[in-house]
Amino acid sequence: MHFIQPDLHTRRAFLRRAGQLAFTGAALPTALNLAAMGEAAAFNATDYKALVCVFLNGGNDYANTVVNYDPASYDLYSTARGGGANRTAGGIALAHAALGPTLLNPTIALPDSRQYALHPSMPGLAGLFNSGAAAVQLNVGPLVKPITRQQYHNSNRALYPLPAKLFSHNDQQSVWQSSQPEGATTGWGGHLGDLALSANTSNRVLTCISVTGNTVFLSGDQALSYQVSTNGAVKIGAVTSNVYNSSSVRAAIEQLAVQTRTHALEHEYNLVTKRAVDAESTLSTALAARPANAAPFNTFPTGNNLADQLKMVARLIAARDDLGNRRQVFFVSMGGFDLHDNLVNGQATLMGRLSEALTAFYNATAALGVADKVTTFTASDFGRTLTSNGDGSDHGWGSHHFMVGGAVKGKAFYGKAPPVSVGNSTVDANDQWHVGQGRLLPSTSVDQYAATMASWFGVQGAEMNGILPQIGNYGGGDYPTNLGFMV
Repeated sequence: MHFIQPDLHTRRAFLRRAGQLAFTGAALPTALNLAAMGEAAAFNATDYKALVCVFLNGGNDYANTVVNYDPASYDLYSTARGGGANRTAGGIALAHAALGPTLLNPTIALPDSRQYALHPSMPGLAGLFNSGAAAVQLNVGPLVKPITRQQYHNSNRALYPLPAKLFSHNDQQSVWQSSQPEGATTGWGGHLGDLALSANTSNRVLTCISVTGNTVFLSGDQALSYQVSTNGAVKIGAVTSNVYNSSSVRAAIEQLAVQTRTHALEHEYNLVTKRAVDAESTLSTALAARPANAAPFNTFPTGNNLADQLKMVARLIAARDDLGNRRQVFFVSMGGFDLHDNLVNGQATLMGRLSEALTAFYNATAALGVADKVTTFTASDFGRTLTSNGDGSDHGWGSHHFMVGGAVKGKAFYGKAPPVSVGNSTVDANDQWHVGQGRLLPSTSVDQYAATMASWFGVQGAEMNGILPQIGNYGGGDYPTNLGFMV
């Protein structure tokens, strides 16, 4: 087995070593300074690129999102979901006739006449796919290393390791975002931010931005997760608003909160406070010049929280030059996907909101002239079971996900289309990618998915090992480190 220590040969390891030397008062040797110059070169970019993670909290049901459409696969899908083989709705299966408007028409057809359609509530995203602005990654999920179904059933976990705490919401959300279960302190988006800091000429605190609260995905060794709301920067009330209706009291508190202190901890705390106040002021000014009710931001749907989040991301991207940003990573999310019951009705609403929000966001980036500079991708705790529990589906593993943007090689499927089966057999070679109840054993890892986008973002060579510690377990054959869906 090939494991790579994440601290070796990475820029953030250099920064940590440099900080340790500075803390002890040691001067940096010339060789270390030269190393810093060399390590920083990869992200001295003059262009702009952004990655936007759309996380679907709760575990999205893959089978009713990217739906089997060709007659043979649809009949198996419908039977497994309690609908029978008559191609009408039943159980938690969607009616075949409802899928025609969202049929996906890839440039290169899938083997064995396989066809997919999107959920009927997703015409916008289906249109992006068919126009070449979106693609689907089939059966992707957390892995430590490539593994077969037979190896999954083998109890030798030293030889055939699995991601920690499979099927657990909190843990699998963390594994998707950080390669570690709940309790992780840094994520691969934050590690991208560590590398990107050198490319952002000012306001580096705005390299990693969440519009949905705290997230491990955006936490790096150096980069911080800067949080904004759908209305803009979050103010520190005591230093930006009058206290007891007194501007004098407010001014006094502000002075105390940001002034230089002789005590090391107090001084560092005030530095953080000053940075937050300055960032809020800078960001608010930039956003005021790009109001939400102006084009293209006024085209986003209302009553859709994900759309509100993505509208804020679009406004921040529009302000990139004013803010001095060349590389940014964003995080947005929507919840409600843990549909053990009421799957058909609940997912229809969720898929409609997801499709509308992603479509509006892509159209906004096109209007801003940066569609090829912004790549949006979906992620979720896990997929769900193909089999029905009566009114819903249960926790699974692999799932299908979307990549959207002008730099995406769209109108295409990537990865392996899994057979439609509940996968209870341990000997059927045709059922390799199921581990029971229609839970997909991922044929593509999150590391490969992430590495493909990280490469486009600007990560080079050994830096990838620091972003994704398990990427060294992949490469060549059926498990390339670059899946090829980015230009």
